[in-house]
Amino acid sequence: MTHAHEPNLHRRSFLRGGATLSTLLAAGVWPFPSAWADPAPAGTLHAGPMQGYVAARSGVVWLQTAGTAEVFIEFAALDNLDNKHRTDPIKTVAAHEFCAHIVCDDLIPGVNYRCIAYVNNQPVSDKPIILHTQEIWQFRKPAPDFTVLTGSCAFINDPLYDRPGTGYGGGYEIYTPMSQEKADLMVWLGDNLYFREADLLSPQGMALRYQKDRAFAPLQTFLRSCPQVAIWDDHDYGPNDGETSFEFKDEALRLFKTYWANPSYGTAQTPGVFTKVSQYDADFFLLDDRYWRSADRTNPGDVNKIMFGKAQIEWLKNALLFSNARFKIIAAGGQFFNDDDMYEGWNQCPIERAEFLGWLQTNQIPGVLFLSGDRHITELISYPRPRYVGKHDYPLIEFTSSPLNSGPAKGDKNPNRVPDTLVEARNYGVLKFAGDTKNRTLTLQTKSVEGKVLWSHTLTLADLGYGSHEK
Repeated sequence: MTHAHEPNLHRRSFLRGGATLSTLLAAGVWPFPSAWADPAPAGTLHAGPMQGYVAARSGVVWLQTAGTAEVFIEFAALDNLDNKHRTDPIKTVAAHEFCAHIVCDDLIPGVNYRCIAYVNNQPVSDKPIILHTQEIWQFRKPAPDFTVLTGSCAFINDPLYDRPGTGYGGGYEIYTPMSQEKADLMVWLGDNLYFREADLLSPQGMALRYQKDRAFAPLQTFLRSCPQVAIWDDHDYGPNDGETSFEFKDEALRLFKTYWANPSYGTAQTPGVFTKVSQYDADFFLLDDRYWRSADRTNPGDVNKIMFGKAQIEWLKNALLFSNARFKIIAAGGQFFNDDDMYEGWNQCPIERAEFLGWLQTNQIPGVLFLSGDRHITELISYPRPRYVGKHDYPLIEFTSSPLNSGPAKGDKNPNRVPDTLVEARNYGVLKFAGDTKNRTLTLQTKSVEGKVLWSHTLTLADLGYGSHEK
């Protein structure tokens, strides 16, 4: 059986406040096709298709039309293209930003499927997706080798709304080598777009930013090339350094759910973008560092100052205890272990951080690695821990990967930086999981806009706290 799914979203109108499509176009503030409020042309898309989360027996395809349309996905295994299946058709509507999350299910594990989007019964045949379902490997064979890409801070220039001066974004050719990596997953680490000051005056302005940036031409091939999952940081959550008081945070969450096809978003009791994504022998615990965050001006000594909040930390603790994955990767928009970060790092919430690190060490959990973005630099951090009487007191490794397209920054005096890993230029990150069960390795790489390796660092199981009897 196949079916399609759209998020359960509140209705809204693109033409609120008495404005008409013609007046918006005349004012130069409606940067979309003139047919935006009309039925979408057959066989055309505004953005996508994009791969969302892909599991063993199902996969999600995201797309956006340029107006209301009936859409579905036709898919077939590459080795049997004559045996085609179609998802149930659904209608894209303004209430959901003309976006759809289309689920292809009843798939076979470890098989490549060719997926073609149809818009108003016409195929978008020039934009196929090759969707590869995850293999069944547990209790059968060693975990497969696989590759995960990562990055953050993707500023796309928009002169009408940008601050005066030279454009802040660039390096858009980075998506060509990223598309050629043949990766199994991309993890976006936040600031995946940048709300401008004008955008943040209303939820409608925020919606327009998403619509324009997602259709950015250099992105399209990459969004089709591999599954895409994401978390946010301040600029795609709300204002610079945004925190829990942001008045449109629920609309920001609605937009995130609309434009990213993650396996889940928070919990029923705790809203947010946090989730867990599994890829073979790695579990990615993707955290929300904005929805519950305290204001930066809160004194670091205040026991109530938080980045993640009690409910999310409790979710993370239970998820780590439950996980049987060899690699347990905790990701957030901001840095965890840069103690020279004067602004946005977890060091500004020292009590919340210390309590979690104490719990982590007390529970002797191996295989943990941290992933972060935000800083417009890339670096590898090795964070020492007190020597407990136990086998899992290995230093904590954090891989910060930034920026993709935003302006690069200068590195600070981070005392925990691994030598020769600071990159002050646009780049993307690569995580390569390889090797047999007892000799499994995780190689972290930073690559340039052109795809050149800038540095490479390999971690063994022993580096992540595993003894010989646990491999």
